[in-house]
Amino acid sequence: MGQNAGSSGTARYFAELLRSFRKSRGLTQAQLGERIHVSDSYVSAIETCERIPSPEFIAAADEALEAGGLLALATEHLANDRYPAFFKDFAKLEAEALSVSSYSTHMLNGLLQTEDYARAVITSRFPPLEDEEVDRLVEARIARRSLFTRKPVTLFSFVIETAVLERQYGSSEVMHELLDHLLRCAAMRNVVVQLIPSNRGEHAGVDGTVKLIETPEHKHLAYLEMQERSLLIADPDEVARYSQRYAMIRTQALGIEESAALIKQLAGEL
Repeated sequence: MGQNAGSSGTARYFAELLRSFRKSRGLTQAQLGERIHVSDSYVSAIETCERIPSPEFIAAADEALEAGGLLALATEHLANDRYPAFFKDFAKLEAEALSVSSYSTHMLNGLLQTEDYARAVITSRFPPLEDEEVDRLVEARIARRSLFTRKPVTLFSFVIETAVLERQYGSSEVMHELLDHLLRCAAMRNVVVQLIPSNRGEHAGVDGTVKLIETPEHKHLAYLEMQERSLLIADPDEVARYSQRYAMIRTQALGIEESAALIKQLAGEL
């Protein structure tokens, strides 16, 4: 099977390097898979660039093949390949940001999603995605949650329309788990979660979702996303306008304690 034409140069280089090390050690894909506790089909999918290797796979393969860290060097470079093309630029910025602010109107921010909820959301896309693509996107989305505990600490602010949490993806159990997880996230000292009740009338979020980023250099950026397209905005005047809008949205949302109480209420209704 040939390599995936849509794969990045980094993924193709890693696949060739992995194959070279494996063959030089006289191992089949099945034998390598056995050593690092994955299937031969998983190894094959990575060597043909059908899947992006996880950090765990890279570390295990590097050790099993005695690659001396050469495979491990690809970990950081491959991490961004797990994301859809329209999201990659933002993912790089998010991973190093001093602060991240997000206003969500129809879908919960990926940083706050559980694995089962993320899978339900991603499998609802149309046209449907292949199972391997679903697995890759779920894995990438869940990996982003490590940003909550990274050092130096990133500050997170989330304003969420309550309708987002009232829309069921997956089973009631999936939604209950999601709400419990959201409460745990909200309890973190570097995370603020605020809800806007469904019965709230006019407010400043009428123009839809927006994300704001502060970079390590204290540069402020705005990020808009729609229908598998995205726009990263650096113009200071435009970013200031979005920042002012987000600040107003926060003032119109429920407070932290009121928001937590509403999340608990929603969980109790499931």
